[in-house]
Amino acid sequence: MTAPHSPCLVGCATGFSGDRTDGAPPVVRSLAARGGGTLIFETLAERTLALAQLARNQDPDAGYEPLLDDLVGPVLGDCLRHGINIVSNFGAANPPAAARRIAAIAAGQGLSAPRIAVIHGDALDSPEQRALLRERLGPEFDQLDIVSVNAYLGAEEIAQALRAGAQVVVAGRVADPSLTLGPVLAHYGWRADDWPRLGRATMAGHLLECGTQVSGGYFAVPGLKDVPGLHETGFPIAEIDADGACVIGKADNTGGRVDARTVKEQLLYEVHDPARYLTPDVVADLSQASVTELGDDRVAVHGITGHARPHELKVNVCHRGGWLAEAEISYAGVQAEARARLAGDIVARRIGSAMALRLDLIGAMSILADDGGAMLGGVPDRHGQDVRLRVAARHDDRATAERVLREVTALYCCGPAGGGGVRTSLRPRLATLSCTVPREIAAAGWTMQEARR
Repeated sequence: MTAPHSPCLVGCATGFSGDRTDGAPPVVRSLAARGGGTLIFETLAERTLALAQLARNQDPDAGYEPLLDDLVGPVLGDCLRHGINIVSNFGAANPPAAARRIAAIAAGQGLSAPRIAVIHGDALDSPEQRALLRERLGPEFDQLDIVSVNAYLGAEEIAQALRAGAQVVVAGRVADPSLTLGPVLAHYGWRADDWPRLGRATMAGHLLECGTQVSGGYFAVPGLKDVPGLHETGFPIAEIDADGACVIGKADNTGGRVDARTVKEQLLYEVHDPARYLTPDVVADLSQASVTELGDDRVAVHGITGHARPHELKVNVCHRGGWLAEAEISYAGVQAEARARLAGDIVARRIGSAMALRLDLIGAMSILADDGGAMLGGVPDRHGQDVRLRVAARHDDRATAERVLREVTALYCCGPAGGGGVRTSLRPRLATLSCTVPREIAAAGWTMQEARR
């Protein structure tokens, strides 16, 4: 770790599973030029972990981030050489397997065996844990075909592992900003109840956690909010001081933009109450936050504080939710929208009451439609000339769901004139229930898994 009097530098190189895999090298070069720091990869969403658990069910050595090799392989050697720690939730449903894979990457590159720590305790699988969930969720819990149950862990175990000398920390379900807070806790040695500092550093993590959203990626609107070099947008880096305040920038010599507007948008992203942003580590309060542009794609964030953490942890229960059927067909030219509407009406009449359909007219009306189809009938024909009808439905029975696909395919000859380009998809659906549990029910901890040559 770097000396406590120096700023804590944390760079983020992904915002979700499936993000670009070439974001890490510029971040690592920037951190190395400034004496080291921590590189984080944020790769979990609510459904991502359930999909990982399904993969692990098929293969006990799977269940971690599928792009792990592409993310870690190009930068592992430079990180080890320059004292840059790696912290990530890319362990997903199988952190031990991810740790073994990273060890194998190191061995394959002829590197010294890294010290890899594995965080555990987020999976709630024991009979006692499931009994508590049954109490919280009620009789419905017994009817669920459960795929995964995971609590959102915090930063303390990450910090402990880094203090013990871990160079790589592999986690499953930890809260996104905790990936940043853990290295900051380890760097400065703050108390776990130093709420104002924890609140500030947590919001630094919140600014980083979505990758290039804070450096222009999710911000750009041509002509209104222009962002230069969006094709090579740099991933963000936070400089966090000893009081928890931060300066947000991005990797050197990259595209994108970090200014007051990009930071404000990300600061408020997915925040339900700016005075009470709940995390496992602290209740952050950004209601009095202010931002100051420092120039050169650097923005200082001040005015954030924090309050005592919640007594309970959030838990996601992911379960099988039947089958999702989707089918599309295109209509173009004269009366295209009218033909698409008629096609949707044909399918709806033939399906009848067997299941509820969602009908979207892509190119005319889709974002504002609803699952009951009420808006489709209430909005007049806008005379779109390039319209794609999308029909979707969910049903517990696979054969019933398949009817949607057959009916849309039949529109080739049985529907309005000129339909084409049919695409159909049937896949199992995952659903999620959430609740909270006492934090002691999740036996969070970590172990050092030494890589072997």
